[in-house]
Amino acid sequence: MTPTHLPGRVAIPALPEQTRTPPSPNLLDAFNTASAEDAHHLLLSCLRSLRWARRVADHRPYPDLESLQAASDEAAYDLSPSDLSEALAGETLPTLPDGTYGAAHMALDAAHAAYEAKFGHAFVICLDGLSKGEALDHVLAGIRSRLTNDPEEERVVAAEELRRLAKGRLVDVLRGAGNCATSHNAPAPGTQQNHPPQ
Repeated sequence: MTPTHLPGRVAIPALPEQTRTPPSPNLLDAFNTASAEDAHHLLLSCLRSLRWARRVADHRPYPDLESLQAASDEAAYDLSPSDLSEALAGETLPTLPDGTYGAAHMALDAAHAAYEAKFGHAFVICLDGLSKGEALDHVLAGIRSRLTNDPEEERVVAAEELRRLAKGRLVDVLRGAGNCATSHNAPAPGTQQNHPPQ
């Protein structure tokens, strides 16, 4: 039985809330005292919106991680349509776990092609809190479900996914770890890329 799409309800699978070990205070202190250029560069690795990065950087120093995450959320909620388009342009498909079978890649490529044709940007989804084994099914279910959204509904969902990704990536960056939820192969807005994408 195919799920029905109810008017006014955005189709998106339920996502677990993230749980992470907070960064040490000295990493937050380093972010608070970094140059504006360094802070912008770090923030653009979390969300590819110049306006978002400037807003978050300009409100430093942050007394704790919760304050930084709240500022990240507030700035993400205030993204204009052009800011959102800029951020979405910097996203790529979620990275699948190593060892994922070829048919899954084909299914994901086909689903993403349909999504991109309909919405004009990459599919974004936050995978925080999911095991590597659950990631593929969650991405495929999410992309298929969200294909039922109209473009305006999908922009709302994509904006929420970007907000969640940015929040999680901030924690990961301040911990010195990478987030595998999506990959960033494109250069950050306003920067030049000195080497080809990996």
